Amino acid sequence: MANQFRQETKGLLGARMNNPLDVNPPYFHPAYAITRLRGPLEPPVVLPHGWFHEIAGPSFGHVTVKPSDNDLTIQHSGPPQGQRMVLSGRVLDSDGRGVPNTLIEIWQANSAGRYADKADPNFMPMDPNFTGAGRCFTDEQGNYKFTTIRPAAYAGPKGTVYRPAHIHVSLFGRLLSERLITQCYFPGDPLMKNDPIIGSIPNLKDRERLIVAYDEEATPLTSGGENSALSFRWDIVLRGSDSTPLLR
Repeated sequence: MANQFRQETKGLLGARMNNPLDVNPPYFHPAYAITRLRGPLEPPVVLPHGWFHEIAGPSFGHVTVKPSDNDLTIQHSGPPQGQRMVLSGRVLDSDGRGVPNTLIEIWQANSAGRYADKADPNFMPMDPNFTGAGRCFTDEQGNYKFTTIRPAAYAGPKGTVYRPAHIHVSLFGRLLSERLITQCYFPGDPLMKNDPIIGSIPNLKDRERLIVAYDEEATPLTSGGENSALSFRWDIVLRGSDSTPLLR
């Protein structure tokens, strides 16, 4: 199982250049402005086997993940502002098997639509009790879970539309260089219609794989006090016809 993540992600670049059934957006999408800077204009270069050193086992460097790192609501002296929510699900391979020991990181805006970054040009207020970043490892069945605050939509650069509420997600394989990045969105958000980022995915059904589902069974029907939270479920499929599209 140690090589499962690598097997699922190996060769994705080459596959995307040639696979008409690819669920991911094109590398260059004019409406998604940042792709103008990072989208490759030349075909990939095939390097000989053994060009890179092989490492026998997991090697995350000096990454330390504490049990509480998946709870973004307890990182400071007080509770953050906003609606508490739980995001949980599984990381799956192309055969529907859980992928264990996958490092997942999330980062997001706060309940006012502001990132905890002084360089963020947004005029909305920061929340001193919300950094907006967390991480965890999947368990032996590929399960993960985060407790956080539901993010708000935020205004883009002048002359552009509001971005829908979303959470950024990255998954790491055995090495920190083996990384997949995407975003998840919330059901019923009207801002998704005109969003250039989720709109860069050509197929509407593929876009739906980025939308979390409200988990009624996991959400108490009555108030649960300070620990109550809305629950959402989102499975991440690494490869195959049902794979989760990749977005920055």
